[in-house]
Amino acid sequence: MSFIIIGTAATCAGLGVLLVLAATWWLCKVVKRRKIRKLKEKNFERNGGLLLHQQVSSSEGHVDTTLFTSKALEMATDRYSKDRILGQGGQGTVYKGMLTDGRIVAVKKSKIEDESKKEQFINEVVLLSKINHRNIVKLHGYCLETEVPLLVYEFIPNGTLYEYIHDHSEGFPLTWDIRVRVAIEIAGALFYLHFAASIPIFHRDIKSSNILLDEKYREKLADFGTSKSVSIDQTHLTTRVQGRFGYLDPEYYQSSQFTDKSDVYSFGVVLVELFTGLKPILAPRAHDEGRSLATHFILTMEENHIFDILYPRIGKEHRKEEITTFANIAYRCLNLNGRKRPTMKQVAAELESINLSNRLPNAEEYYEEIDYPVNQLNGLWDLTSTSLSSSTSNSVKVDIEPLIRKY
Repeated sequence: MSFIIIGTAATCAGLGVLLVLAATWWLCKVVKRRKIRKLKEKNFERNGGLLLHQQVSSSEGHVDTTLFTSKALEMATDRYSKDRILGQGGQGTVYKGMLTDGRIVAVKKSKIEDESKKEQFINEVVLLSKINHRNIVKLHGYCLETEVPLLVYEFIPNGTLYEYIHDHSEGFPLTWDIRVRVAIEIAGALFYLHFAASIPIFHRDIKSSNILLDEKYREKLADFGTSKSVSIDQTHLTTRVQGRFGYLDPEYYQSSQFTDKSDVYSFGVVLVELFTGLKPILAPRAHDEGRSLATHFILTMEENHIFDILYPRIGKEHRKEEITTFANIAYRCLNLNGRKRPTMKQVAAELESINLSNRLPNAEEYYEEIDYPVNQLNGLWDLTSTSLSSSTSNSVKVDIEPLIRKY
């Protein structure tokens, strides 16, 4: 009988210990979940979640975006595996991911080093939530629960325009027709931003490494971290000078006043890249320092030697009138006086007309004689590697790597 009592007591004691252990495990789990929840709430607030939610929801004509959970994006990127990295840059790291619904996405893990970076992140989400254009990268959503905020874009698989211009890929050779198409589509995207979006938007970072190519090699304008929306009657923004040398509007560089024509200037540099196959900052020559492609192009136009710097593969296609028209459009975009540059609406229309027979009069009618004093060209446009390390370097942001690259 005593053995039964002892056995029963031992069993009860064992069950009691198991219950205590189970209760302790459950309590620890509850406490851990509560800590994680509070941390997510703290991250959400620190990353500007309340402000962002308010701005996005109050935006007119906004495109629906998803507020992703941190768990969903961890699963999508295999816990941010190094094997999933698409690219790294000054604003963060981008990972390739797959959502539960099968969509392939690019997840950008932003760098938030100070309040200005947080503002850039919020700004990018708010602006992209207002944009719906086939030649602008689509924002699927964002996540604010993590230590640094995450942006979820459509996946763009075929790299950047910069790579195709300067690495001369045989997989997608840039024939003359393709170069014109690229110019037309990006001009259309900028025309949309300046004139057709729910509120005018200045991109402020137009460069060939921010133009991506999708699975069908259609162009997608990306990287809206420094973009700004303006009121319809607002003519300019006064800001700290930001941008990459070679694409930077000299007028903006001098005055700190950014206008829609500053985007036009940067786009003009992209046109010259397409035209010549040369990089925005040319390599130093034996007798002088490196200078900007814009300077080289303008001086060549002044000397009437434009076909001397035409990309050789284009020159074999013998479309002199179209090529001359294209060059003249780029020439006008690069006018030192911003007021004399065409609008993106005019640029888009003139580029579109290159492919339409008899749409344009003789190209010479579109040639505008522009006076570029040589001392102005040398002073404003010859931004060399030496000037990059001068006193201006502290106030100019230079992004080295594009964020979404070929995987």
